[in-house]
Amino acid sequence: MRWVKAIALFLAIGVVLGVAGWELFKSRFASAPPAPVAAAVPVKAAPVRQQNVPAIVPALGTVQSVDTVNITPRVNGRIEAIYFKQGDEVAKRQPLFLINPRPYEAALEQAQGQLAHDAATLAEAKTDLSRYQTLLAENSIARQTAEDQRYVVSQDEGTVKQDEANVANAELNLRFCHINSPIAGRTGALQVDLGNYVQAAGSAQQSSAAAASATGAGTIAAASGTPLVTITQMQPIYVSFSVPQTELETIRENQAKGALTVEAYSQAGQLLASGKLSLINNEVNTATGTITLEATFPNRREILWPDQMVSVQLIEFIRKDAITVPSEAVMTGPTGPYVYVIGPANKVYRVNVTVTARQDDLAVIGKGLQAGEQVVTAGQYRLADGVTVTVPAPKAAAPKAATPKTAAPKTAAAR
Repeated sequence: MRWVKAIALFLAIGVVLGVAGWELFKSRFASAPPAPVAAAVPVKAAPVRQQNVPAIVPALGTVQSVDTVNITPRVNGRIEAIYFKQGDEVAKRQPLFLINPRPYEAALEQAQGQLAHDAATLAEAKTDLSRYQTLLAENSIARQTAEDQRYVVSQDEGTVKQDEANVANAELNLRFCHINSPIAGRTGALQVDLGNYVQAAGSAQQSSAAAASATGAGTIAAASGTPLVTITQMQPIYVSFSVPQTELETIRENQAKGALTVEAYSQAGQLLASGKLSLINNEVNTATGTITLEATFPNRREILWPDQMVSVQLIEFIRKDAITVPSEAVMTGPTGPYVYVIGPANKVYRVNVTVTARQDDLAVIGKGLQAGEQVVTAGQYRLADGVTVTVPAPKAAAPKAATPKTAAPKTAAAR
């Protein structure tokens, strides 16, 4: 019996050693489990595009009127009529004011009467001279008498010329009573009221006050040189702005081919109007290193207003078929600018590029990319060559609920 127990014990020990050896063998020689696969990095991407890109010079500009006229009286008198309302648009030669013309009508009649009197005196003197010359030829009068009469005629001729000038001046003053607009434009605030007494520029305040008192007019409303109203031309209109002098050569070169386009924007970035470059100043401002330019805008809708501040974009030329990417796609490294291009199997690789210009939110690429490639625009800091990326699909916009349209009620004007 002892030898049976011994055999059973040996068998048990053998089984235990065999199991332990098998486990050790598996731990040493069995293949290791596969390494976990790295997760794809989510990024945003955009295509490389080929398009025309304008070369733009931004600036800050001021709107200026082509013509601004201060309407001042050229004769003294009381305002009899005002033919417009302040703020109105007026046409060229449109009547604006009427200054009391009666004193000037009387002055004209007086000058005409004096002219008629002196013209008759001249005619009489010429008749006497003719008679004296006939008598002198017959030796019937002294030569001195005839010579004296010739001088009388010359004096009367001078008097008549002076009278004619007085008549012309009186007619001119009478026309000055009717004040018309010298330009087409928009009127500003009225500086006088109906019935106010106004005086011509250069007139003495005392003489105007005396005239007002003599004619029974009201208080003097416009002192010497004070405009009755200001008229500002609105169409066309200028925008003045300055650009760095380094742009001067390019601007002149392209302006010689045709007037360059200038766009005016509001402070909020809204396009207001488009015009053409019309002036390149003849000198550089040495204090600022800038050159002053002027653009002319038709301004038919009068969106631009004198002294308004606008943002200006001068288009120097158009870059034809330029390779562009969003500006955020371009990163800067030790070797210069670069982008991450998404290749096959969504693996990215780094590409060094040459940026020739930046325009708004676009970067113009001179070398390194081709149209149609995909570049990473967000998430670059988590990338390296060979990293797999995933580009989330754009979310579809939720459909808007249709709203029934109701017909607006017709008004009497609409009917």
